[in-house]
Amino acid sequence: MTGLEAVQARVAELRSTLGILPPLQTAPPSTATSTASTSFASALADAVGQSATTPAPATGADAVSLARTFTGVPYRWGGTDPSKGLDCSGLTQLVYGRLGVELPRVAADQAHAGTAVPSLDQAQPGDLVFFGSPAHHVGIYAGGGKMVDAPHTGSSVGVHSLYGTPSAIRRVLPTAPSASPGPSAGPALAAVPYASLFSRAGARYGVDPALLAAVAKTESGFDPSAVSPAGAKGLMQLMPGTAASLGVDALDPAQAVDGSARLLKQLLGRFGGHVDLALAGYNAGPGAVDRYGGVPPYAETRTYVQRVTAAWEAYR
Repeated sequence: MTGLEAVQARVAELRSTLGILPPLQTAPPSTATSTASTSFASALADAVGQSATTPAPATGADAVSLARTFTGVPYRWGGTDPSKGLDCSGLTQLVYGRLGVELPRVAADQAHAGTAVPSLDQAQPGDLVFFGSPAHHVGIYAGGGKMVDAPHTGSSVGVHSLYGTPSAIRRVLPTAPSASPGPSAGPALAAVPYASLFSRAGARYGVDPALLAAVAKTESGFDPSAVSPAGAKGLMQLMPGTAASLGVDALDPAQAVDGSARLLKQLLGRFGGHVDLALAGYNAGPGAVDRYGGVPPYAETRTYVQRVTAAWEAYR
């Protein structure tokens, strides 16, 4: 097996674990190539900070992303098979089962799994949100007052607004150490939706996580399913062309934050570290900043820069 084939096989294996694609069938490596392939895979794993044989711990963002892959599956009472239909607890059991967490079958029992989250203000993407006492409905919190759930007969799996204040919130996936806010993250940042994604991407690309959170707050109000009249999508409101150039799915929170962190890193480098110019470039395009030699005289862009800067200061 060549080095490229080893990578492709590993990607297919991970996708199979998440239930996205069937495993890629590959022939056993020959003796002549196995050592080189193993070395290549190990080097790649070291480069991304993971063991070649030990997958990274699942996170709440992984749960949300996996749940979204079932969008459009019809609601079916008692359903546990996505090819036929899912009910609310069938969806959550399926998603977390594929991430290595066993949940009871019905919502009333799932409401006792994991650990309690005191309030919605402290909820993180991936937490289970329950409604009713005893619980009769459950969804997977997606942030921004949204959840991924299978609502009722005649509907289908998708991202929907919460049904008011949840009767219970449970955290069933541990927060991976690498995904938690670092020592410099203040309580204001730690409390925002997707804090772990902002901290992880910020550490990876050298961008202040508080700035990433401020952009998400201003762009979408932390709504991962937001779509603007101009066509910008997702948590970070990336235009389709921008998302494509970054190689990310704008509606996937983890990918969107990662892509936006890379974009802001580029803009900060282009404009000498001036945050206001980088933000103006994010909103109006770097060409506009170049043409005007500063923040363009667009009311929308100037208001945008002010709003992001204010949120940034609040989260720092």
